[in-house]
Amino acid sequence: MQWNSLVALALVAPSHALIRFGCSQLVVDRLDPLVNPGVEPSPHLHQIIGGNSFNTSMYPENHDPPKMSTCTTCQPSDDFSNYWTAALYFRARNGTYRRVPQKGNVGFEAQNGGMTVYYMQNQLADYAQKSKVKAFQPGFRMLIGSPLAGTKQEADKYPQLTYTCLQDMNTRFPETKAFPTKPCPAGIMVNLRFPTCWNGVDLDSPDHISHMSYPASGTFESQGPCPSTHPVRMPQLMYEVIFETKDFNSKEMWPEDGSQPFEWSFSDTTGYGNHGDYVFGWKDDSLQQIMDEECYVNCKTMKTQSFEAMNACSVPKKVDEDVGDTNWIEAIPGQHSGMPPM
Repeated sequence: MQWNSLVALALVAPSHALIRFGCSQLVVDRLDPLVNPGVEPSPHLHQIIGGNSFNTSMYPENHDPPKMSTCTTCQPSDDFSNYWTAALYFRARNGTYRRVPQKGNVGFEAQNGGMTVYYMQNQLADYAQKSKVKAFQPGFRMLIGSPLAGTKQEADKYPQLTYTCLQDMNTRFPETKAFPTKPCPAGIMVNLRFPTCWNGVDLDSPDHISHMSYPASGTFESQGPCPSTHPVRMPQLMYEVIFETKDFNSKEMWPEDGSQPFEWSFSDTTGYGNHGDYVFGWKDDSLQQIMDEECYVNCKTMKTQSFEAMNACSVPKKVDEDVGDTNWIEAIPGQHSGMPPM
């Protein structure tokens, strides 16, 4: 179903909040202030969106995104959070690499790369969105997935990290756990859905995951109950990252043995290592106000800015290296550094 149809159906009845918005690229850099704070460069390359207070460290005790940021690449002007994933590469037959750029989703074509972000109380197709949720709190951070996952069994620990091979920009199914094995005419969409049950105490945890949980039974989509250890229901945070593969879709460029040629920046050729990071940074209680409003995508309490303002926000790269944006490079940055792919 096309997104315009979803919006039209949403107008049939009152609903609680689901928001969907675009975020332009802030920077592509080898930094990871969540897993590797203070490390410059970090083990692998990331593409980052959100508030311009993003930096190498971002230790929670002295990092307040709404106060420290002066702009954000996201459409909601009160959202200074940072969201990031690994960068994606195409491997040529001669062993050289080019970084695969991102592009805007349907309705967000004017943004500069980046991704689409969702906050929802029930599954996307549930127009009522009746469940009440507690918004993320200042200082909250988390990640989902593992770059060390090398098998489907390991990837299945994170059931809602998938890929969609876009036949056109409205394709949403099927979803796979591994990279697509054939060229995707409109690009590869990487889908990242975070757990929705919080322990109600910790804003973070040593592994950045265990303070959050999946439902005790069922799924988020079936409104499964949260476990007693993680009783607080929070919004489902979801990323859609569309990698523009049009320059790499010719089968003459693909490996002669029929294998797929895409590789994450931490040297994963399976796709099972898909993962994403999040540092909360909404101003005051603006996210809670939106979640409490009866709205679907277009919410009166969500202040927005123009694509021009989104695209104008950026930070300079900290790590001076060729990441293969305009030319072929011999190796993915960091992957021959001797550092583990964390």
